[in-house]
This record gives sequence, structure tokens and C-alpha cells, in this order.
Amino acid sequence: MNRLLKNEQDILKEAVSKLKEFSGLPIEIKHGKLKNDTNLVIANISFVVNIKSGITKGNKVAAFSLLNNDSAEGGLPAIVVTGYIPTEIAKEYVAKGINYLDIAGNCSIRYKDLIIQIEGKKRERIAKTNQSRAFQEAGIKIIFNLLTNPGNIQLTYRELARRADVSLGSVGSVMQELIELNFILVANNKKILKNKPVLLERWVTAYHDVLRPRILLKKMRFTNVEQFNHWDTHPIQDSEGVVLWGGEPAASLLTNYLSPEKFTIYTNESWQDLIPDLKLAPAENGDIEILKMFWQEEEKYREKYIVPPLLIYADLMGSGIGRNIETGKMILENELPDIK
Repeated sequence: MNRLLKNEQDILKEAVSKLKEFSGLPIEIKHGKLKNDTNLVIANISFVVNIKSGITKGNKVAAFSLLNNDSAEGGLPAIVVTGYIPTEIAKEYVAKGINYLDIAGNCSIRYKDLIIQIEGKKRERIAKTNQSRAFQEAGIKIIFNLLTNPGNIQLTYRELARRADVSLGSVGSVMQELIELNFILVANNKKILKNKPVLLERWVTAYHDVLRPRILLKKMRFTNVEQFNHWDTHPIQDSEGVVLWGGEPAASLLTNYLSPEKFTIYTNESWQDLIPDLKLAPAENGDIEILKMFWQEEEKYREKYIVPPLLIYADLMGSGIGRNIETGKMILENELPDIK
């Protein structure tokens, strides 16, 4: 049974058609019972496939890391098939030995004696359509509230708007779009969040591409080495506002598995206020990034002064660092079981 979505099927068929045209090799698409059972057979070599409408800075790592896990389990090489991949990311994939294929036929495919390198093929221009509001700033905030606490889906739109700090009109339009995209089912006057793994993946991508750059306040550094070595005793709880660890330090406190090298802090204060409170100093290439909180803080996350696990997962998966991605998968498994 083919479990691919219609747009995924279209991307795969078009990309394969172009690859056949330019390479002259025998290529076949094989579907299993599950979505991740889709294989691309090129010259009798089977590749596990992950299909993306586009590769961006927000999903370039997750696109391959999650696929690579499936590949390792099946003992097969892997390939990302996409509607579009920017040139700089394509070069990065080539340097890292990541196989990719786009719908114009551009690709880098290397496995044992099979080597296919096609570049410079132009993509047909696609007329711009209205972008999905669900994955713009207001929608990202609303979905964060729904994924963090699925019970929030039953809240009134007014209350959800308050918690997400968005307009009431935004809630109505985003919720309607999530229904149309098959992420919300309405039955017996109740709403049910569905297809959560797909929603999570799209949310992580949109968070890194759209929202995170807008809430990054400042890069900083610790003022002495001892602060770096003993970061977990840093008195962030002594600040007047809300100051929480995100990213690597939050993952370390949550899992006792990761030793942070980069530090992420979310706050509802100004970055200037943190300089005397936490003894930090601005630094263009500092190891600490300060981000503005975009959600209403819930007391249950304050025990270890960390952000919600969903946000820790997103920070880790977007980092591009293998140990972080491994820890992110642990958090998904243990802290977000209703989503995976």
C-alpha cells in the first residue's frame, strides 16, 4: 500500500523521470506497507527515500538524520528526494556524502561503484501562491501550544490566543487551515490533533526558518572559564524575570546524557539585564545565545529551569551536530511519547 502523500508522490515521480532522462540508468520506485518503506532502486541498488517539498536551513539536518536512522536499521543507503535544494546546501550535502535528488534532476548519488553527479539543471519556475499561515509566526506559536499540551486544542480561541500571544483572528484562520491540512479532526463537537509526527516535523522546520531568527536577541560569552566549566551552578534563577535553559544545557539537565558546548537561554527580560545578573558579556561569536520567550511559562518546567521538552528537541535537531540529534531522538522517545 502506498502511504505517500499526493505531493510526495508527485515530487518522487518527477525527480525519477528527470534522473532517468539524464542518467540513462534503470530506475524503479518500490513501495512497502509503511511510508518509510519507499525505496528507490537505481541500477539494482536500493536506497531508502525521504521526500521533502524543499530543503531549508531549518530542515536540512533533520531531513537526513531521521532518514539515516531508517537506513541503518534496514542496512540500505539513503537518499533525500526534494522539490528544491539551495545550491549552498547541495554543496554541503556533497561534502558530507549525503545523497540527494531534486525534481530538476540535479543530484549527488554515491554508493560503492555507483556515482551520479548532475548539476546545473534549471527548475521550472512555479507561480507563488499564498503561504500557509499555519507555519508562519502566529501559526508556529499556536502549534507550539497544541503540541506541548494537546489538551489545549479544546480551549476557546480567545484563551488560545492569550496563551500563544497572537490575535484572535490568527487563531481562527490557523485552526481552520490545520483542519484542511488534516492535522485536526473535528468530531462530536471536539477537536482531535492528528498526524502529529508530520506536524512536529513541519513545525521544527518552520520554527528554525521563520520564528527562531526573529527571537534571537544576542550572542554572548561567559566572563570567565569557571562559568563554562560549572555552567549548571549558574544562578539563572536569581534573575528578576523568567530565565530558562534551552538547547544543549536543557538537554543535559533533562537527560543527564549530554555535556553542553553551546549554551541557549530563553528569557522574557532584555539581554542587557542579563549582563549583570548572569555575569555575561556580548560577543559576536559567543558560545551563548539569548532568545526571547514566545510562550506563557508553565510552572512545571521551572523545576530544572528548562524550556518545554518540545523546544529542547527543536533546538537540538536544528543544530546540525550528531550528538545533539542523538539526544533529541532520546527526548522524543522519552519526553514526547504522544507525538512520535
